[in-house]
Amino acid sequence: MKKRLLLIAVLAVLLSPAMIFAEDVVDPSAASALDAIWLIVCGGLVFFMQAGFAMVEVGLTRAKNAGNIIMKNLMDFSVGALLYWAIGWGLMYGPNGNGFIGSGDFFLASGDHVNWFFQVVFAATAATIVSGAMAERTKFTSYLIYSVFISGVIYPISGHWIWGGGWLSELGFHDFAGSTVVHSVGGWAALMGAIILGPRVGKYVKKDGKITVKAILGHNLPLAALGVFILWFGWYGFNAGSTLGASYDGAALDMAKVAVTTTLAAALGAVFAMFTSWVMNHKPDVSMSLNGALAGLVGITAPCWVVSPGSAVIIGAVAGILVVLSVEFIDKVLHIDDPVGAVSVHGVCGVWGTLAVGIFGDLDLLGASSRGAQIGVQALGAASAFLWVAVTAGLLFLIVKKTVGLRVTEVEELRGLDIDEHGTESYSGFQIFQNV
Repeated sequence: MKKRLLLIAVLAVLLSPAMIFAEDVVDPSAASALDAIWLIVCGGLVFFMQAGFAMVEVGLTRAKNAGNIIMKNLMDFSVGALLYWAIGWGLMYGPNGNGFIGSGDFFLASGDHVNWFFQVVFAATAATIVSGAMAERTKFTSYLIYSVFISGVIYPISGHWIWGGGWLSELGFHDFAGSTVVHSVGGWAALMGAIILGPRVGKYVKKDGKITVKAILGHNLPLAALGVFILWFGWYGFNAGSTLGASYDGAALDMAKVAVTTTLAAALGAVFAMFTSWVMNHKPDVSMSLNGALAGLVGITAPCWVVSPGSAVIIGAVAGILVVLSVEFIDKVLHIDDPVGAVSVHGVCGVWGTLAVGIFGDLDLLGASSRGAQIGVQALGAASAFLWVAVTAGLLFLIVKKTVGLRVTEVEELRGLDIDEHGTESYSGFQIFQNV
């Protein structure tokens, strides 16, 4: 009897959405509940991406800094959530602002808990992207200061331009789930942080006027791979959740389409990154292939709702090629030390995904007058986000560098940040060689 009752209860839960959609007129309270459940579940998936970022960064860096990486990923969300609640949400979605900045609803005075929860995990994603590019040599205190400002000010203001009814949205700029709003913002902040911070000790060796680039290998590729799979999984909440509801007519089709385009772009990103690294370096590189999947995911994030599966294949393939070329260029030509390739994955491929909206997007869904006009608007939005972040994040990092200091000492860096910054070891009982 108990088993029968349990089966009936499970079937009731599973069939309830279908029963709601079957009605000619959807009960408003049922629709509101369904939308809330959808956003909370998808928000939870996006939150789980924090674990993915942490595992990728830990795996692609050295064992002596693993605890520091974990602490940064934990605290950029924890500190960032507080600031986004206090002022970030109001600057992004406040009803009393203008085309440049929102105002009002600080400390979530409106009580819009569902939408705030879904949006705070996106803010956390933008903040945590920077951790990897600045890994293994940043003061923990300085990183906390950065997290406060990006979650409370930098991310929300540019987000208002696009998602909060600001000037870019009025021009018709389209970024469905955040190739620019989240990923490029995080990527360009990572770029400024890496430049101002400088490379790790021993990364670039200058001798006789020539610079030799030394590969500093991560200590755990399986952990990095686990992180990529977690991120890929969470991305279904990131992209499909950006439908922002489950009760409107056509919601199921929209969710399914977004899930399909997301999957194909990620898969092709991994494949083409693998082949590109294979051709360039004569071996199919593991870390490049992993980053290729992430590049495809970033690239499809903006256009996932307005492009076909066939276009998603192209978008992912181009992203896979771009990420390998960008990592090589940033490392070997520009000599900017980005341990995990965050700038290439999120910044460069974020721009590609933003432009792909205009190149491949359905003009009817976009409401665009012409493809050329839409490409122009997309390019303007990508450039505006770059300039905003480059100036604000650049100033922030310079101020922190001149005041509290941005970087640990060389001795601390060589010994490992786990010991000096946190007084612990991530792999107690194991001999960790303190090499560069």
